Amino acid sequence: MVHAARLAKVLLVDDHPLILSALKAMIEQMQPGVQVTALPSAAALRDALQTDSEQDLVLLDLQLGDAQGFDLLSTLRSGYPQLPVVVISASDRAVDVLAAIDLGAMGYLPKRMSTEALADALKLVMEGGIFVPPLPLADLMAVSGPGSVSAPDAVYAGKLSVDDLGITPRQTDVLHLLLQGLPNKDIARRLGLSVETVKDHVQAVLRSLGVSSRTQAVLAVSRMGASKRRLRIGEPPPGEGEAGE
Repeated sequence: MVHAARLAKVLLVDDHPLILSALKAMIEQMQPGVQVTALPSAAALRDALQTDSEQDLVLLDLQLGDAQGFDLLSTLRSGYPQLPVVVISASDRAVDVLAAIDLGAMGYLPKRMSTEALADALKLVMEGGIFVPPLPLADLMAVSGPGSVSAPDAVYAGKLSVDDLGITPRQTDVLHLLLQGLPNKDIARRLGLSVETVKDHVQAVLRSLGVSSRTQAVLAVSRMGASKRRLRIGEPPPGEGEAGE
């Protein structure tokens, strides 16, 4: 597996030629030598993955002419569960951001960001970090309902890092796979644990983050500036496949 900080192959999917060209050039400038395949449609993406599914990252526009973006994201996560997918979208609505994260996206980059901000966000996800745009608490509550946003301000403000959570190495492994959108049974299989043990670890991780759902966990980790040092997309957690709790 290619280290997340040195991506070898990226699939970039957007049906707007100018945006496709600009993003491709931006990524290639950031990391010389990376192979960026620019694809204009969902059909082209499916063909590319059938030809070569060993990709390091997919950057996916939700507004494609030949597919509903969230349906395509769901299909990717179920068909290629180990393939990191980051959404790039013209929408920055909280409901869309949270829906993408719920479906297993490992980040969300609004196109409305400034060129500099978008470049910084791309750099972060290419280094294995998670980027989610700041979402006002009012928007989160409107989408999720009153009382559903329980993460403490310290976490969302980025005052903590994954290193500060006080979780065990095995729970760090579970968090890594949880952030990839994997269900408990898949996490259990990949780590050689029972489903019940994984459930216990997931609950411990959520408590440590001060959140009550996987979506909120992604949002919390995205605000941890040091998270990419311990949690890298496209890189299996240490000791993966070993038995033990």
